[in-house]
Amino acid sequence: MEALESKQVYANPWFSVREDLIRRPDGSTGPYSVVEGPDVAVIVPMDGDRFHLVEQYRHPVGARRWEFPAGTLDEGEDVAALAERELREETGLVAASLTHLGTFDSSPGTLTQRCSAYLATGLTEGEHAREPEEQDMEAAWFTRAEVERMILDGTLCDAKSLAAYTLLLLRDAG
Repeated sequence: MEALESKQVYANPWFSVREDLIRRPDGSTGPYSVVEGPDVAVIVPMDGDRFHLVEQYRHPVGARRWEFPAGTLDEGEDVAALAERELREETGLVAASLTHLGTFDSSPGTLTQRCSAYLATGLTEGEHAREPEEQDMEAAWFTRAEVERMILDGTLCDAKSLAAYTLLLLRDAG
């Protein structure tokens, strides 16, 4: 596929949308919408057999969701520093060790965003420092069995959390 032209059709401080005119392999052309967003870090806080999750209301789906702590990269910020910052802000936890589990595309059919997953261990509890948008956030510890039940029953259905947990399982299996 080849982009013939591109124009921004919407932008706000968190993301922008552009519309490309593309030429497909068969020579036909058509529009392709792309959402451009900052990269993300998702953190899997693990203490023995327990995992720390956060829950908050997610307006696009109109429901509360359990997920691993995560956040978006500020311009010029190192992704590992982002992971440390988001872990502390959302949970109050500070990790003695932060291990990169892998990087993946969040939704490559529409979104430019890349996500880096980290395992946080050697955790020390402290006070969270949540942003105003996170006022309704709850946090709790869950056992591995509880997390896996939550995944199977759809209670934990956030794609970046599922991908991060899968990377952890693959690391542990190897």
